[in-house]
Amino acid sequence: MTESGLTERGLVRWRAGTVCGVPRRWAGAVELDVRLDRRTPGDPERVRALAYPALVGEPVEGDRVLLNTGAQAMALGTGGYALVVALPDRLPPDPPGGADRRRGHVVKARYTPLQPIVLAADEVASPHREVLAEADGLGGLPVVTADLHSALPAVVAGVHAERPGARVVYVMTDGGALPAWFSRTVAGLAGTLAGVVTTGQAFGGDLEAVNVHSGLLAARYALGADVAVVAQGPGNLGTGSTWGFSGVAIGEAVNATATLGGRPVGVLRLSTVDSRPRHRGVSHHSLTAYGRVALARADLVVPAGLAADLAAEIEAALAPLRTRHTIVTVPVDGLAEALRASPVPLVTMGRGFDEDPAYFLAAAAAGRHAARLSGPGGA
Repeated sequence: MTESGLTERGLVRWRAGTVCGVPRRWAGAVELDVRLDRRTPGDPERVRALAYPALVGEPVEGDRVLLNTGAQAMALGTGGYALVVALPDRLPPDPPGGADRRRGHVVKARYTPLQPIVLAADEVASPHREVLAEADGLGGLPVVTADLHSALPAVVAGVHAERPGARVVYVMTDGGALPAWFSRTVAGLAGTLAGVVTTGQAFGGDLEAVNVHSGLLAARYALGADVAVVAQGPGNLGTGSTWGFSGVAIGEAVNATATLGGRPVGVLRLSTVDSRPRHRGVSHHSLTAYGRVALARADLVVPAGLAADLAAEIEAALAPLRTRHTIVTVPVDGLAEALRASPVPLVTMGRGFDEDPAYFLAAAAAGRHAARLSGPGGA
């Protein structure tokens, strides 16, 4: 596209406003009530906005803010917020230490206006440099791969139902939200997870990694993971086509795990109530990612005790994958109770555990299987 074409069309829906209130906050994020200035037709008087203080500073009532309201205006799935781009009248101080590359030089969300410069776990200045520079494999670490961020708390519940003391590390990919701070699930699991590693363009975890490979090594050797869970951040980009969805990356995560000598455990995205036929039974996302992208063998976990018609539908859908993967049926006794005790709400596509139990049981069963692999006599 020509430069003039970009200028005429634009890519960002810019608005300015004033902070009227600060309703709530969680680790790394602040929710704001913002009154818009000079509204255009269709704009509300006030919007719900989200700021990341590490990027833009700490907003307070009365601050003027610049906003990106595009996703909110389009009512996208994770677009319930306008995003604060800057506090133009009160810019935050520079990062400590000045512009010293020796303190970290890995750039995330690269060449966007809010690119952060972070210290990767295996950079020279990192306290984990020595052990990660030596690491070349996972030593059989079970790695659970999941299409959606909403599977994370269910996987963790399944791991801890089987092995309460297991250290579970979340390796967040960049297919959804880039800042880990966006996730209230991650914030709510702070006392349950052993840590978070943000990989690729994602940032804001306890440790930063350049890619999934180095992120898995950081989870294993820097954070002492007994089980790692790989999934994108909140949100899922999909076009309704075979290949056009961000969750295709879980097939690549299977390959990375196997390359490093880990044990891939695949969560199947199951549903009996999704309004879209392509996601009922076994979602086409799982069938594509595991059936066509994953080149290494994984354990694909099916929860036991499903209704006969659903079990038959799953069996038929997975039949072509049996030559590529190992289909493992895992008992679910006690998993419903573990899921209901989750410290964070269980919600996927607006549905909770009672509306779509198969989805959450599949994730929890994969967690249980990974926990068994991680224990004595396992991996």
